[in-house]
Amino acid sequence: MRILLTGADGFIGRHIKPALIAAGHELVPLGRRTGGDFNDLRAAADWREYLTGVEAVINSVGIIAESRGQSFPVLHTCAPAALFHACTEAGVRRVIQISALGADGRAVTRYHKTKKAADDMLRGLPLDWFVLRPSLVYGPDGRSDALFRSLAALPVIPVVDHGRQQIQPVHVDDLVATVLLCLTTEPARRTIEVVGPQALEFADWLQRLRFKSRRSAARVVSTPYPYRAPGLAAHRADIPAAESGRSTHVAARCSNTFDGLSGGARCASTI
Repeated sequence: MRILLTGADGFIGRHIKPALIAAGHELVPLGRRTGGDFNDLRAAADWREYLTGVEAVINSVGIIAESRGQSFPVLHTCAPAALFHACTEAGVRRVIQISALGADGRAVTRYHKTKKAADDMLRGLPLDWFVLRPSLVYGPDGRSDALFRSLAALPVIPVVDHGRQQIQPVHVDDLVATVLLCLTTEPARRTIEVVGPQALEFADWLQRLRFKSRRSAARVVSTPYPYRAPGLAAHRADIPAAESGRSTHVAARCSNTFDGLSGGARCASTI
């Protein structure tokens, strides 16, 4: 199958790419390193050259923090919506949209709201779509993963509301496996929550990350807004401070679990 993969240079895309090749698919990768800029792909016509001969599309583009030249409305909503409309015009039936857990009617952050807008647009089109909504995705070479590990390594860990927010982190390999299944699964037109096997509190997850690095438990301190210490953690992980603040804000102020009331994939990997 000839597949267009957007966000091919990102954390999730970098893991999807070799899995598609190993499964025998022909890959059309699109990312900033391959000359694909979502800022220049805001109309359906802009996507035509990328869809020639393509049988399926996987959109894995996503940012945690906005910066100059990278905004939530463009990268999460405008460009993907143009891509989805281009798929209808080009006859590309199978579209897999990687969204986020929390991108629903209760969304409160710009990150989640802009993801939801693209999801809703896709659901209204005559395509064989899947909207995947993963929880926090962790794994090797992930920027957010590096941030949280650096945060967990601090001698005192700052969290919001004592870190009681419920999360179900999912390993990137499990998300990739779900994506590959969606290429052939029937029926399509489904929204799937992709979560880890166990719900736990955010503070407990950070302690588990400490234990994996052979550190003992650290004192957890509740703060109104966890920005200063994540800035230190970001410095340790070589991540921009603005991105670190947004990552911890999204993770620590929003519960990130699947309640079992809609379709979901509960994955096996544990931290």
